[in-house]
Amino acid sequence: MDFEALWLTLRLAGATTAILLAVALPLAWWIASGRGMGRALVQAVVALPLVLPPTVIGFYLLVALGPATAPGRLLVRMLGHPLAFSFAGLLVGSVIYSLPFAVQPLVAGFRSVDPSFLEASSLLGASPLSTFLRITLPLARGSVVTAAALSFTHTVGEFGVVLMLGGNIPGRTRTLSISLFDQVQDFQYQQANHTALLLLLLSLVTLIVLYTRGAGGRVVQ
Repeated sequence: MDFEALWLTLRLAGATTAILLAVALPLAWWIASGRGMGRALVQAVVALPLVLPPTVIGFYLLVALGPATAPGRLLVRMLGHPLAFSFAGLLVGSVIYSLPFAVQPLVAGFRSVDPSFLEASSLLGASPLSTFLRITLPLARGSVVTAAALSFTHTVGEFGVVLMLGGNIPGRTRTLSISLFDQVQDFQYQQANHTALLLLLLSLVTLIVLYTRGAGGRVVQ
């Protein structure tokens, strides 16, 4: 077992999940709170990673974060190095690639909250933020759990985006999925079996926990 890759993968998945929840909660609430072309367009852009090949996303991120573009050059001047082929670059790619797995369950959960509760809160003088924190979020907590679990496990299993954006640098960008690919390439099937089994168990345990807690109904919306 490549424990260095395991630790890096868990760090990446944990950091990605934390950032995604911070971004997805307000974004999903905004999408769920109304209708219109603007919201539909944003939701379509968020959902793009579900239908685009990971290598396409990885390629455009690699170009965007590199010195060939103005944003990439600005990042190089700020950080002293390009984000590509670094843990920070992997984090950016993972957040973008896993964004729909956080946003979609939350949108479904927020839309399932009875509007009469929100109207009553507003009539009692509560601010929109207070209503969200005290009414909407607790009632949609199952969707929050689902979003966090799917974001974490999806990041753990990423391959195309992390390979395109981070390469295969031990201790810096080599995740479990890339380690598995290397093991197969080197005909190390016993080690590959252990790595694949760990990835399988992580995903299976997460889904069992979701369905046991009753949040599984919002896994796919």
